[in-house]
Amino acid sequence: MSDEAPRVITHPRRTVLAGVGVAGIGVALTACGSSGGSTTAAAPTDQASPSAADSAPSTAPAPAGSAAGGGGTALGATSEVPVGGGKVFTAEKVVVTQPKAGEFKAFTAICTHMGCTVGSVSGGTINCPCHGSQYHITDGTVARGPAPSPLAPETISVANGEITLSS
Repeated sequence: MSDEAPRVITHPRRTVLAGVGVAGIGVALTACGSSGGSTTAAAPTDQASPSAADSAPSTAPAPAGSAAGGGGTALGATSEVPVGGGKVFTAEKVVVTQPKAGEFKAFTAICTHMGCTVGSVSGGTINCPCHGSQYHITDGTVARGPAPSPLAPETISVANGEITLSS
């Protein structure tokens, strides 16, 4: 055995922190890179408010006897959506409202505040159970915060008493 004391190497704090920062950037860039597979982008939950033209989903009832469009997801019967209220279709993450008799509107059921699924429609508003946000059934705009932006409109078709979510 040697009588020499172990050698301790010291580095100034700035050198250590700079090294950690560079390593962190490398990890972040690697995580953002492509692995050769397909990539998909998730839609942001806090989007800017849509213009008035964009906020009205296509909900005009199809003429009697015509097809409801080129496919989509059947949501349910129009009789399930009360006039002045609405229904949340949780599995499809969509809420359908009927502000006036025969007028159907559809919006995403994902609250723009924290991404919770809205839970009910009553008193003229679509209600989120997580933090109390409320949206108007007519256009999805915020009636009461903390939601920062309106619910995004969804496109539906109504034909023969059935509501279909467009694909």
